Amino acid sequence: MAGMFVSCVNDLDSIKRVTFKPNDPDEKTTELYLTYTDSGYAKVRLYAKLAESYTKPTKVVKFREGVKVEFYNENGSLASILTALYGEVNEEMGTMMVRDSVQLFNPLKNQRMETEALYWNRADSTIFTDKMVMVRTPKSLVYGTGIRTKQDFSSYVFLKPHGKLDIDDKK
Repeated sequence: MAGMFVSCVNDLDSIKRVTFKPNDPDEKTTELYLTYTDSGYAKVRLYAKLAESYTKPTKVVKFREGVKVEFYNENGSLASILTALYGEVNEEMGTMMVRDSVQLFNPLKNQRMETEALYWNRADSTIFTDKMVMVRTPKSLVYGTGIRTKQDFSSYVFLKPHGKLDIDDKK
């Protein structure tokens, strides 16, 4: 009885050279829906079409196809909504940076902030920027450079206010 056995050996270094690219993400997630809760209440909900996770050089998640973040108050009611075309979460620092067509909306006050970039700090629940900012309310339009607010966008402070336009609802 005669037999023939054939086998091949895969060299892991050769496979890595063909399949591994050092700038590729460690993980990719499509249609991400993430909820952070505290004491049974939603505090933050994050939505993204695509999330790319990296561990080197720092642990960061990138949202290249847009991101939407909903912030909730103590009793679980929606307080504000943040949207942007690009975002990054630095998990080690507990911060998020968003840029490109950034909007922060408070549905209770019907006020909207627009800017080119914002930063969110999870530790103290603040949102801030040093870029040009415009805030629209039902009665006014305020603009300036730089702003600081809590994540619920219930009140805000301009770092360098430039002007205010009153809106007449009777027209």
